Formats: sequence, structure tokens, C-alpha cells
Amino acid sequence: MSNVIMAIAVMLTLLFLTPLFYYTPLVVLSAIIISAMLGLIDYEAAIHLWNVDKFDFLVCIGAYAGVVFASVEVGLVIAVAISVVRLLLFVARPRTSVLGNLPDSTIYRNVEQYPNANHVHGVLILEIDAPIYFANSSYLRERISRWIDEEEDKLKATGKTSLQCVILDMTAVGNIDTSGISMLEELKKTTERRELKLVLANPGAEVMKKLNKSKFLENIGQEWIYLTVGEAVEACNFQLHTCKPEESQPWNNV
Repeated sequence: MSNVIMAIAVMLTLLFLTPLFYYTPLVVLSAIIISAMLGLIDYEAAIHLWNVDKFDFLVCIGAYAGVVFASVEVGLVIAVAISVVRLLLFVARPRTSVLGNLPDSTIYRNVEQYPNANHVHGVLILEIDAPIYFANSSYLRERISRWIDEEEDKLKATGKTSLQCVILDMTAVGNIDTSGISMLEELKKTTERRELKLVLANPGAEVMKKLNKSKFLENIGQEWIYLTVGEAVEACNFQLHTCKPEESQPWNNV
């Protein structure tokens, strides 16, 4: 009802009171508009956006600057454009992280978030936190390859067991397209050249359906797809303990 009353008041003002403002100086009208606009500025909300999410704060400032220096339409376009750019960045650069085992458990979490998580010797566990599409498949392939290079260099520097297995935690991968499947196929070839075994953990139903139709499951082998990261780690540890370190034959021949 407050909106109805306000609309009626505005309508009556425009119909009957507008002539009274005809001779009002533009400076006075500008002062009235500026005074009303200043009351709409919420500093606390802007500070809250800055503390929580810098990108949301950028959207807010972009919309504000567009409205103040141009028009409402320009401010809206700026806000929408920044939001779309943010979405594209999230899709094209998904978050990937290394997982480690929490002490005295079978739970695996991000080693940066949980510093007490232990690395599994000879096994690199990577989590992909987004669907795999054409927009991010190349980035993911390069990112995973860099993770593998860094892990191998780290193990060589410490003199510990060499890297033998790469586990991809696909719990957060809700979907995958043909470019993503091609990325997995190329990644499998890369790991085979390095005599590493590629293992998938907890791929979703939609992902499994597409991997099956593309014959990728036959390529990687059903025995190297597991429900949880813990089961995948146990399978890799079994292979590590049953194969001699000096053996250099490919995993698919073991």
C-alpha cells in the first residue's frame, strides 16, 4: 500500500504541482536531486561488499559511476558487463587444488586450506572444482601438467618415492563436453608417456554417461574409476607395494 500511495502522490504532483516548479532555478533543482541521491548511498553496504567480495564491490562502483556520470542505462550495462566477465573468468579458469589426507582418517582435503593434511607418497591427488567445457579444457590440461611437473621435481629433490599415480577428484565436475573428454584422452596419453597411471574418483552420472559413450571408460579401464578418493589411493598404494621401484614398465602392462 505504501507504493500505491507514493504512486498516487507522484501522479498528483506531476498533474497539478508541476507548474509551481516551472520558474525554479536549475541550481535549486540540481541541489534537490543531489540531496535525494546522497540519501540513497549506503556506505556500510559498500564497505561490506569490499570486505566480503572485491569483485562485487567493483560491480557496485561500476554501476554507481555509470549512473552518476552518464545515465541509468549506462550504469546497468556496466554492471551487467562486469558480471559477465566475472562469470567467464570463473568458467575459463576453474579452481584446481592438491588434496592431502587428514591424519587418522580417510578424508582428503585441500592442503592449502588444511595445512595438517599429509601428501600421499607417489600419488598426486588433484581436485577439479568446475564442469569441464571447451572454454577451460586447455587451461585444465596445462594446469594439471604443471602440477605433475612440480610434484615430480619436489619428489626428486627430497629423494622420496617417484610419482606413480595421478588421481583426479571429479566430485565437483557436474558435466563435461567433447572438448573435456578430448582433454582427458590427451592427459591419459601424457601420463602414459611418463609411466604414470591416471585414475578418476567419483565422476558424476552425467559425466560417466558421456565417458562411456565416447569409449573413454574402455580406454582408461573400469578398474581405474573409483567411488571415493580413499579407494583410489588404496588401489594406487597396492600397485606401489606390488611393483618394484626399479621397474620402468608402463602401468597398463603391469
